[in-house]
Amino acid sequence: MMKRSLILLALAAALLNGCASPEPRYYSLASGAASTVSTTAPGANPVWIEVSPVRVPERLNRPQFVVSDGDAGGVKLLDQSRWSAPLPDELRDALSQQLQAKLGAVDTYQQGLSGVEPVYRVTTEVVRLDTDLGQRARATIAWTVRRLPDGKVLGGRTETELPAPGQVDGMVNAYRQIVATTAADIATSVQSLQR
Repeated sequence: MMKRSLILLALAAALLNGCASPEPRYYSLASGAASTVSTTAPGANPVWIEVSPVRVPERLNRPQFVVSDGDAGGVKLLDQSRWSAPLPDELRDALSQQLQAKLGAVDTYQQGLSGVEPVYRVTTEVVRLDTDLGQRARATIAWTVRRLPDGKVLGGRTETELPAPGQVDGMVNAYRQIVATTAADIATSVQSLQR
């Protein structure tokens, strides 16, 4: 009888362990190894920028990944795949990091430099960002660059569609490439305003 009770107890414990949900996995769009500090050469004057928080559609503003769910226009949440910070922050931090590297800039917003006036203010809005998991990622990101001393503005839209193979990792890599493409477009506008 005792042996049978131990077997039943062991089976119950195994079932309970099997029912435990796995821990979610967290992802970031920013490059983990690279520093967010400018790579400006010693003695050179940095480009002072301010990358404002990114606006995203409310359906995307959640910790879980949101992906397309078939051709009917539906979406689904991937509960076990999450952003390490709210998506607007992930996008802003990654975009800032890319712009600082491309322009030799310092982001006064990210660095908390309240005493320094930025020369260029970058605003972005995600118009579209979706993924057919394991297939492709699409994005339309509207952006403006305002030169603050005189208020001159340049704006544009970065529209991108990339392959996103390999499930979630492929999606994250595609989103990183989307951010890099957007940053390159914005950097070109900042450089044209510098002339």
